[in-house]
Amino acid sequence: MQRLNPKKLRVTYLTDASTQKLSLPRRYTLTHSDITGALFLSIGSEYDRKPISKLYTRFMRDEVLAEISHDGDNLVFRVYCHVSGGFIFGTAKWRYNVFQSELPLVLEAIRYGDRSIFDQEPKLDTIPVFVHFNSKDSRFNKVEEWGIMLEYR
Repeated sequence: MQRLNPKKLRVTYLTDASTQKLSLPRRYTLTHSDITGALFLSIGSEYDRKPISKLYTRFMRDEVLAEISHDGDNLVFRVYCHVSGGFIFGTAKWRYNVFQSELPLVLEAIRYGDRSIFDQEPKLDTIPVFVHFNSKDSRFNKVEEWGIMLEYR
């Protein structure tokens, strides 16, 4: 895929996350800087509320939340994108299209940023990716399957 510039990715493991041992749920919070193009990935058992509570981020709502969790007996990778609802920047159609175009980079950043766990647990590369687009507009309020994590290695 090679959209990711690893030098622009900053990874933070929250106090409850290990780089050596997988514990579930494993949650990812991804934000970015429009000015520098840097990506900021936090990994923990909960989402990192600090970077997504800032006024600018709450207005833009362009953060991506994701998690590895159990779905019955199987593992699943879920991604959550806020398309519309509340006071945010942009139309639902425009925001949906932006998320669609940037999701390969997002998934690559998460896979690369947490590569130590993916390398230790090869089964994680075979889990399905489901993207939840949350919108008050029913055309964009949907869940899509986006392959498996191996595709974003």
